[in-house]
Amino acid sequence: MPVYRLTRKLVFPPPELAEDDGLLAVGGDLSVDRLVLAYAMGIFPWYSDGQPILWWSPDPRLVLIPAELKLSKTLKQTIRKGVFRVTINEAFEDVIRNCATIHRKGEQGTWITEDMIQAYILLHQAGYAHSVESWDGDELAGGLFGVMLGKAFFGESMFAKKSDASKVAFAVYVTELARKGFELIDCQVSTEHLKRFGAREIPRKEFMERLAEALQSPE
Repeated sequence: MPVYRLTRKLVFPPPELAEDDGLLAVGGDLSVDRLVLAYAMGIFPWYSDGQPILWWSPDPRLVLIPAELKLSKTLKQTIRKGVFRVTINEAFEDVIRNCATIHRKGEQGTWITEDMIQAYILLHQAGYAHSVESWDGDELAGGLFGVMLGKAFFGESMFAKKSDASKVAFAVYVTELARKGFELIDCQVSTEHLKRFGAREIPRKEFMERLAEALQSPE
């Protein structure tokens, strides 16, 4: 299937027209309206410096149902001991910049370019993008950020400067989302790290059905 080239018109092709690797479209912009439309359609941007904006909708899709969260005994103990203080939306820009610069084994560079950082800061200011922080005293020890629409949360990236800091932030936040009745956490592509939390792959068709239901629920 062809990869669609986007124009200034605020529109995306149907996700089911994506390539086998999930690539759906190229071009467009990172405006708040386009990003919100993309997430509502199960599409997300992912590209590197020097590339045009690439838009993806992979099949299968890795998701975590909040009520299915799994925590190790060690992580439960770390949370109970209060090793880290967890907050929400207290340091969004610090979190996303740490996610952009943290070194990950087997990866070179980052998809969180300066343009992406600025786009998600605007998305945060518009009330759609959120951060979760783990603090060790006054030091930001880890965290994550993502996008929220309806009763769906789209996880984008996490970082840790201290062991278990991002895991604690993730576990505490997912537990809170489950309490609030959230139906879906989009983890995008498969990783063993997230599978240990209970995430699982589902067909894109099922993901789109679950997403549609989650978007009908008020936040």
